[in-house]
Amino acid sequence: MNYSEHFDSPSFTADNNSVVLEFYANPDKQVEIAVNGRAFLRHAIRTHFVTPREDYLAIIRTYVGALYSAGDILSISEKVIALCQNRVLDINEIRLSFWAKFLSRFVKMTPAGESVGNPYKMQIAIDLAGLPRILLAAACAAITRPLGVKGVFYIVAGHGIAGIDGFCADAFDWYLTKGVLVPKDPSGVCREIKAVLGMDCMIVDANDLGVTVLGHSDNIGFSHAELAAMLRDNPAGQGSESTPLVLIRPK
Repeated sequence: MNYSEHFDSPSFTADNNSVVLEFYANPDKQVEIAVNGRAFLRHAIRTHFVTPREDYLAIIRTYVGALYSAGDILSISEKVIALCQNRVLDINEIRLSFWAKFLSRFVKMTPAGESVGNPYKMQIAIDLAGLPRILLAAACAAITRPLGVKGVFYIVAGHGIAGIDGFCADAFDWYLTKGVLVPKDPSGVCREIKAVLGMDCMIVDANDLGVTVLGHSDNIGFSHAELAAMLRDNPAGQGSESTPLVLIRPK
């Protein structure tokens, strides 16, 4: 498949030894960011619409291979890896229970989406963690929310529930009937990418409310907090940008 037919490439020039990038930032985002007094440039890379069971190594090789230089870090949206791993559920495969319908009514909507406020996502959470744990998580959240403590439900529930995606328009109608789970073994995937393609990378769950680094390649040279800070403004965007890959380069 010739992926390059599916998007307009950002401008760059290349020779046999190096690639000179014209760094691209999505609307309302910035190319440059400072982390602990050090500047980094971010290049948002547009891809085709990734679908289940594609080869993430082929995708990264195609879109990033000519751009990557030693010292760069590639940020990869967890959704891309999850889709390639076929971590996808169809809405017709999910039987909504009373508890999924009931508990989802009490979840507060955020600018990042409804999360388990969607009954289908709540049902997946129940299936993954078990009803007793979800009830405990809901009770803990009810107690701590008035105190201004956020995210307790997801901490108690665990099982990657905070990263459940889909069952909403999400800029692409395909996701209206599809749910996407968090990827399996994200650090292992990063080690594979490093071994096969020679790229330092991290897999992230990012939105406009925050960034979670799910895994990264070994000896990457930065802490989880520093890696997350490089993406704290969510340069990949949250709409129809189609830029799930972000190349980060020290300035």
